[in-house]
Amino acid sequence: MIYHQIRLAMRPDASRDKVEEALEMLRNMGREIDAVAYWAVGRDVGGDFDYGAVFAVEGIEGYRAYMHPPLHRRVDEIGLPLVRHMVSHDLTDDEDPATGERIRQIHAERFAADPALVELIEGLGSYQGSSAPEALRRSDQCR
Repeated sequence: MIYHQIRLAMRPDASRDKVEEALEMLRNMGREIDAVAYWAVGRDVGGDFDYGAVFAVEGIEGYRAYMHPPLHRRVDEIGLPLVRHMVSHDLTDDEDPATGERIRQIHAERFAADPALVELIEGLGSYQGSSAPEALRRSDQCR
């Protein structure tokens, strides 16, 4: 199983209506993407973030199926402009040591195929995690 988690700190000027729309779209990802075994979206407790989400998928092919639907891209388009800081990471109980590299490769392919998505990510105050584009992972923006 792979558990994909995001933590989001919203921009101070993000409208409550737009934030609620983005959160509901994240919930729809859990409901509508067949690869998602279970999910949670809600308030982030005990840190510097406002909201978080976790999506559990079975194996690397499930992860790929979760990452590529048009709904996921639409969530990025609606939600990322509202986000000030974001952390995205993955936890897996898969003992294959190559799983982490496969996850990074799925993200690299996604970013390479969608320069507009990279622009959305670059608009964040910071973005950390296994899914960060290589250029952002090396920049001061992620520290």
